[in-house]
Amino acid sequence: MFNYLDNLFVNLFFRSSNNKPKKYFGKMITKGLIMAEHNELGKKGEKLAVDFLIENGYKILEKNYRYLKAEVDIIAQIKDILAAVEVKTRSSDYFGNPQDFITPKKIKLLVSAIDYYVVQRDLDVEVRFDVIAVLCKKNDTKIEHLENAFLHF
Repeated sequence: MFNYLDNLFVNLFFRSSNNKPKKYFGKMITKGLIMAEHNELGKKGEKLAVDFLIENGYKILEKNYRYLKAEVDIIAQIKDILAAVEVKTRSSDYFGNPQDFITPKKIKLLVSAIDYYVVQRDLDVEVRFDVIAVLCKKNDTKIEHLENAFLHF
């Protein structure tokens, strides 16, 4: 894991160089940014979620769809249901289940993004908000698909 001092070192390291990507302790860096391990874990989780949805009959319409400040990880369709899927990936459940980290603010952003998506495309579908929780432990990966995950909000 990289911390504040590592990032400070990287910024100083680039100050006197040509700003091309370099390796720092085995991690690729560019202009003061280190590709965080949690970002890599998140991408792995999203890939696993896409594969899971396809295996279960969903058609993937969008990945990482953005509207204003919102990002919907996956927009998928099965029959006449449009599923807005938030993917949460963790390497441990020590602090709680992955799905427990979705805030009411995030839910509000997801709702506004999907509303815009449906209106712009003039879609006549039922919209459902799902969560796919991915828990990647050392030699074990668990995927849990929670349909209609935001009904209690």
